[in-house]
Amino acid sequence: MAAQPFDTGYWKSTGSNAWVTLQPLLDRLYQPISEAILAQVPVASDARVLDIGCGPGATTVQMARRLTDGLCLGVDVSEPLLALARERAETEGLTSADFLLADAQTAAFDAPFDALISRFGVMFFPDPRAAFANLRDALKSGGRLSFACWRGPEDNPLAGLPDTIARPLIPDLSAPPTSGPGRFAFADPDKVRDILDGAGWSHIEITPLDAPTPLSVSELVEMGLRLGPVGAAMPRLDEPLQKQLHDAMTRRVEQEARDGVVPMTAACWLVSATA
Repeated sequence: MAAQPFDTGYWKSTGSNAWVTLQPLLDRLYQPISEAILAQVPVASDARVLDIGCGPGATTVQMARRLTDGLCLGVDVSEPLLALARERAETEGLTSADFLLADAQTAAFDAPFDALISRFGVMFFPDPRAAFANLRDALKSGGRLSFACWRGPEDNPLAGLPDTIARPLIPDLSAPPTSGPGRFAFADPDKVRDILDGAGWSHIEITPLDAPTPLSVSELVEMGLRLGPVGAAMPRLDEPLQKQLHDAMTRRVEQEARDGVVPMTAACWLVSATA
């Protein structure tokens, strides 16, 4: 049976617009995670690297800077995000970065790659085992996989704060998925290991990564109102309700702040494997 295609609706509109707007903030926030991913794939300067779910191109650009004679190809399902990624690479004059609009779960790549990287881009596949089997086929034998995914909400207690605050004000707010594709789809390391093993990967290693991600109150409020189910719901709310939600979010986030800073930590898994 053919793999179910990736649902691109959110990433063609609300989701992509939010990520484009928040790109500088998110890149700064997740820089330690990007560095941890790239540290696991030391490659030659002429290597070919595939970046899955590259979004606005942060990890693609960082890898491309190392590839003076190679290529890092960023793949994503969102054209608005790829447009920003291309602009960033062109601004730096990076000929070693390129971008492709495609569903990595089913895409056929022209030539094999030496490594595959992803920062939070692999948890949304409708059929993750099929996706990772396809991606394994895109790598040379012995090629290295390195990605970061979120641990569970219990390890990221502030992640559910926007939904908790918004639900009394938006009763029909969509609930975050408890199974299937989503931010916490790879929270269970045994599940991740089973997916990769079933897709033919070897030397699988899964280690916890706790990256400090401090934010100001206003930054965390903006993220909470732009991303996830709340961000998707905001455009359909009238202005008074949007303000009410903003004020409620601000009051609650201020309770978590210390001297104006919310001392958050991104609790992730750092995963590596070999094709």
